[in-house]
Amino acid sequence: MAPPTSLSAAVDAAPANCKVVLAQSIAKKLLTEVDENLVKLGRTPILVGFLANIDPAARMYADWTAKTCKENGFEFQLREVDKEDLEEAILSANDDDKVDGIIVYFPVFGGGQDQYLQQITSVTKDVEGLSHKYLFNMYQNIRYLDPQIKAQKCLLPCTPLAVIKILEHIGVYNSILPYGNRLFGKTITIVNRSEIVGRPLAALLANDGANVFSVDITGVQNYTRGVGIKHKQHQVHDIELKLEDVAVRSDVIITGVPSKAYKFPVELVKDGAVCINFSSEKNFDPSVKERASIYVPAIGKVTIVMLLRNLLRLIENRAGAARAQQAAQVAA
Repeated sequence: MAPPTSLSAAVDAAPANCKVVLAQSIAKKLLTEVDENLVKLGRTPILVGFLANIDPAARMYADWTAKTCKENGFEFQLREVDKEDLEEAILSANDDDKVDGIIVYFPVFGGGQDQYLQQITSVTKDVEGLSHKYLFNMYQNIRYLDPQIKAQKCLLPCTPLAVIKILEHIGVYNSILPYGNRLFGKTITIVNRSEIVGRPLAALLANDGANVFSVDITGVQNYTRGVGIKHKQHQVHDIELKLEDVAVRSDVIITGVPSKAYKFPVELVKDGAVCINFSSEKNFDPSVKERASIYVPAIGKVTIVMLLRNLLRLIENRAGAARAQQAAQVAA
């Protein structure tokens, strides 16, 4: 998994019209829910991480994971293996009943071979939600692994899920609207279309009703469920508009450009917009606080909490599957 963003302890004082929201404050609230579910579980979940590279960012993420697990009652086992042995190690963990979840710190080989490694992790232990089944359901707006009985909820990738939880926390989601439509009426621009974060995030927000503009170096795409959100799932359209055309109309601007040199053009931020950065670099100049109503400079600590939340979801799903199987046997 790509490393989460770092969170600077010091944030420049914001103008009175802008609220700077730190990820740590949101993570603390979300950890309360995690702690409650951990108490209900009544045992210590085990998360296994595989590190098969010398990438310092991957090492940092592994250290963050270990620290967060230890502080919150989870067991984390970091297994450092040669990349040539990684496939066998993952398959072995798939078969180990004591292991509740698996995370692989990418990149390993890069390209298609890393995608293959993502897919051999068991869907019942894929804490990052990167298995084909999860990704297929996400893009199709299918929210359960078993839509008929709804005993197993789908997992979402941790960083896109962290952004969603932040948007819920700061009130961008409209709780008066029905679940699944709560971003109806919102226009969102995302500057990043990576397969790990940007594209899934655009799909998720559009599936929740938003009109999403996805921007990268190749151009702009529009993710939408159509006029009146009449479609069940989002559709994607290539459009001729540019960043300057879509950003100025956006209620929310989300950036994730992995470059120190990149700064989002502050003059394109609509007065009162919400600005969120999930890059490890500072994509917004401090002057963004002169225009934004809410500014979230980094999301890393929320991303880590989503990892723990997903681990508990995997355990709940296995229990739900077992109950459904027993019920089917009784009925037969």
